[in-house]
Amino acid sequence: MQPAEALKLDRQLCFPLYAASNAVTKAYRPYLAPLGLTYPQYLVMLVLWEGDGVSLGQIGRRLKLDSGTLTPLVKRLEAAGLVKRARSREDERVLVVELTEAGRDLHARAQAVPLQLAAKLNMPPADFERLKADLENLIARLG
Repeated sequence: MQPAEALKLDRQLCFPLYAASNAVTKAYRPYLAPLGLTYPQYLVMLVLWEGDGVSLGQIGRRLKLDSGTLTPLVKRLEAAGLVKRARSREDERVLVVELTEAGRDLHARAQAVPLQLAAKLNMPPADFERLKADLENLIARLG
């Protein structure tokens, strides 16, 4: 491949990934708006719904986000009354994020979101699982 060919947009892996990420975020928007959540806030809530009382660092590792990105997200969720932040009793250097009652209640309403998105995608389950596995493999390779 010639160097000039290598720099064409349609030869890049990064662009379809970027465009797909934007498209997925946009596709979630109408399902998350009634919940009062942005897509990144939804991801934080997913982590907390799996296990409440998680450190900010653990959330960051799960979502592959740094604290500079994560802290404002959690602060907005706290301002919305969905989570509360507190220092760990074991180690006061650790900030723990816990769901409030409103945050726990939102879980029931959010359960429809994955089903709504799946219906919008209209993708066979095998294709969905294969795409997800390929993306997880790419993430692991990039590390």
